[in-house]
This record gives sequence, C-alpha cells and structure tokens, in this order.
Amino acid sequence: MTNRTLTYLLCTTLAATPVSVLAHEANHEVVPAGVVGEIETTNVKMKFDNVLIRGAQVFNGCDEELADVDVLVSGQLISAIGSDLEAPEGAFEIDAEGYTLIPGLIDAHWHGVFAEATIAQLALTGEGYWNLLAAKAQNNALSRGFTTVRDVAGPMFDIARATNEGLIDGPRVFPSGPALSITAGHQDFRITREVPQAIGDLHSFETNNMFYITDGVPDVLKRVRENLMQGATHIKLMAGGGVTSAYDPIHTIQFTDEEFQAAVEATEAWGTYVTTHAINDEAVRHSVENGARSVEHGHMATRETLQMMKDKGVWLSMQPFLDDEDAPALNEFQKAKYKFVTDGTDFVYKTAKDLGMKIAFGTDTLFSADLAERQGAVLAKMERWFTPYETLKMATCDNAELLKMSGDLTPYPLGPLGVIEEGAYADMILVNGNPLEDLQLIGDAKANFGMIMKDGTIYKFDME
Repeated sequence: MTNRTLTYLLCTTLAATPVSVLAHEANHEVVPAGVVGEIETTNVKMKFDNVLIRGAQVFNGCDEELADVDVLVSGQLISAIGSDLEAPEGAFEIDAEGYTLIPGLIDAHWHGVFAEATIAQLALTGEGYWNLLAAKAQNNALSRGFTTVRDVAGPMFDIARATNEGLIDGPRVFPSGPALSITAGHQDFRITREVPQAIGDLHSFETNNMFYITDGVPDVLKRVRENLMQGATHIKLMAGGGVTSAYDPIHTIQFTDEEFQAAVEATEAWGTYVTTHAINDEAVRHSVENGARSVEHGHMATRETLQMMKDKGVWLSMQPFLDDEDAPALNEFQKAKYKFVTDGTDFVYKTAKDLGMKIAFGTDTLFSADLAERQGAVLAKMERWFTPYETLKMATCDNAELLKMSGDLTPYPLGPLGVIEEGAYADMILVNGNPLEDLQLIGDAKANFGMIMKDGTIYKFDME
C-alpha cells in the first residue's frame, strides 16, 4: 500500500467502510464479504419483434386518468395504442389483467459509480474496478424499474457507452461526466498533504475522470469542453458547500461570477445546460443569477429565491432527505452540515409545490448498496408532500422534460422518454395493483413489478 493511499484512508473525513488491506491473507480478500452488495436483478432478458400487452390499466406518465387500452411494442418503440389491437404474427402476448402499466422510472440525480461503492473501494482501486461496481449498480437500478438515470457527477462515460452498445444491462444514462469543483470545493477529495499542487499537475482522480479541480476562467472553459468532448449531455458545477466534502462549510459560495458565466456560455454553445450543486440559499441564488437552468438540492432556499427560480424557469432537482432510515452514515462534521439540509426539506417541497415550480425527482444515493436498494422506497416517500399521481408524474413525464434540455446532445433521439404514447421508447413497468392509489407498491419492485421493459427488451417477467 502506498503512503498516499494509507494517508487518504486515515485522514479523510468521509464516512468510510472499514476494509481489510492485507492482500496476502489466505483468502486474498481486499474487502470483507458482503461489502460489494447483492446483485438484485432476476437476470431475465427477452427480446421479441413484437410484444402486445392486453388488459392493463395504462398510466401514460402525464395524465391522471388511466386508460383501458392495449399497447403494442415493435422493436424498441411503442408502435400502437388502442382497444382490441390485433397481435402481429409471432408476437409475445401478455395478459396484464389486474396490473397497471406505467412508464419506466427516471432518477434525475444519480451517481452510478458512487451509489453502491464505498469510499474505501474507490480509494484502493482504479477506473477498471469502478466500472465493474458501476455496472452492478446500474443493473440493480434497472431491476427496480429505473430505466433512465441522469448521472450528475462521476466517470460514467464508458458505462453509458457500454449500456448503449449492449455490453452491460442498465438504465439509459444522461452523463455529466466529472463535476467541476474549485480548490477546496465540494468535490475536492484530495488530502491536505497533497497541496500545494503545481499548476498544470493533475491528481490521479482527475485523470480517471472522478472529478475536475478547476480555478479561473481559462481552466473552467477547458474542463467544460473536455466533458462535452467525451459525451456529456449537461455540465455539473459544484456551486456551494456540501455534506460529504471535507473542507467546505455548508454556507460557502463556489465559483466566481466570471467562472460560472464562462461555464454556462461554453455549455450553451453546445445546446445544453449547466446544473449545480447548491444547498444554501446564497449558492442557489448565485447559480440562478449566473445562468444555471437546474439546481440540485436547494434545501436551504428561501421563498424569495424559489420564486426567482420559478420566474426564470429553473428546475428544482431536490431529494427527500430526512433524518430517517435513509440518512447516510456520517461523521460528526458531516452530521452538523446534514442537519441544515434535513431542516429545510419540508419547507422547500411545500413552497415549491405552492409556487408551481418545475420539480424533478432524484435519489442522490452515495456509498451504500443498502441505501441504493431503497431507490424505489425513496420515491414512494414523496407522498409525504405529493399525491401518488404527482409523484409518478414527477418520476416519468416531468423528469423526461428535464432531460429534453440536453437538446441535440441526447443519446436517445428516436422518440420521447418517460411516457407511454405511440412513437415513444418502450420503457415500461407492469405493477401488480394500482400505484396511483397505493404509491408504496413502487417501493418493492421484487414483490410488485410483474414486468420491467427497457428499449422493448423485457428484463423482468414474473407473471402467472
């Protein structure tokens, strides 16, 4: 083990999972059994030229009223919707009486590399191992019915490509690539022994696309353009203090006006948008005033700032963070910062709903396979503030509208996402029961999802 790695594990303020680092032990284990987490998928994968779903009540993602219609899938798209559709020769027919057909779910704040991996695993390994962990996390997300994710920080370009090429199974990915952070900002995970760092030198995490540390307008422009070069569908800036980061108090504002505006100008020149990590009110306002079109978190925003976001058409991509069973494992420094987040959740959701803001749903699961497994349960938790219809619409139709802001950079140009309509991608779930009456059905995909389909391919089929 290198001194750098040992120092990192000893000094980092992040909540790390203990590891065994004696590689010459008899069993050659690097991490204890169970740390990697279980593979949740049923490993079913069926592809037909045509699939006809009969008898289900259909929630199209946008409208509250359910429709009693048949849905025909041809290839990767929905080809027809109507009553008493005729099945093409050789079609796979599904009798879905008693089920509700809904669009595949969309997680608008996901980190495929960070969702299930522990800090120790990331520190002790390289990009090859990260990709294997991410592939498993993506597969598990798909098994929960999440057919699309907006990945908002991390080395996900290869995972996105491998998914699109069919090398691995997982949700569609809209990647930001590595988030941009200032020195000492929210994604500066270097240790203090590694500074001062010579200008122009890159940390190993930067060369592996974990994050980019960037200061000054020229460097910001370069990093934005490098992300776009690699396939970013949007750009993520760490614009304020965060919980899991080591150096930045929650109240801080990160990036100057000039740096921020340079990032926005370069991003919009490619036809897409900047989203920001911003929790405290000042950072949220700073983001909106400098051109961000989506704000991640925003848990400390005031009504005045939320109104400004509404007036400018800026999305609020917040998560239902509470001091409950889904709270992450944190040290004392992080717990003090997390309290500011959870204290504001209820107020911001209620105010944003009252103002009629554009609200996206995402989970922001970090460093825990157990928490990632509750991805659907986190969505079901939204009924504390929203009706089942409003919640499901947010995780399908509304999140899909947010994804459209990537414009021509979308990796999926053949049809709409997040809806059940003719010409849309065939991303759908058959729920045993009616989730518009009982949202908790969404929280247990194993028990309640009879079918999960993405791109016309069936990844789960458990129906009598």
